[in-house]
Amino acid sequence: MIQDISEVLFDEATILHRLDTLARKISAEYEGKDLTVVALLTGSVIFMADLLRRIPLPLQVDCLAVSSYHGTQSKGTVTFRQTPVADLSNRHVLILDDILDTGITLRTVLDHFAKDKTILSLKSCVLLRKLIEQPRKAEADFVAFDIPNAFVVGYGLDYNERYRNLPLVGVLSPEAITRYAKE
Repeated sequence: MIQDISEVLFDEATILHRLDTLARKISAEYEGKDLTVVALLTGSVIFMADLLRRIPLPLQVDCLAVSSYHGTQSKGTVTFRQTPVADLSNRHVLILDDILDTGITLRTVLDHFAKDKTILSLKSCVLLRKLIEQPRKAEADFVAFDIPNAFVVGYGLDYNERYRNLPLVGVLSPEAITRYAKE
């Protein structure tokens, strides 16, 4: 798998070091507050596990299955495959996502949760923010890394369900994209 990576953007040690810093910021923000973290599946699972182990606060965790990608391209719409089961009433909610690129997924999810007027606050955290123009403007409150406009995999991010388990974030080679393209 590693041979399919044309450039390593962040190795495991760099990611974990940055998560230490991010966890301190999140912990300070939510100290003494009732926090529920909602992770967007499936890409944010590894990010969620490593980040939450660094946050020494009592919190609830839930996951939301959404999808907006087919291969290397956003479909332009977000499909909710299930809704969270946690009661978010009178809680502060932090949405975790693997990558903010087009803004479509994050903006749709934030808008979805913003309808619940019993939520005390709603913020978002992403592992990666791609530095591109967004068709649907979405801002993340917490960002681990900014990246260039490249198709990246690893650390939870996939290409057609491959590469999620790489302990790094890297640019996928054009040859690998061609080799594993789904029709």
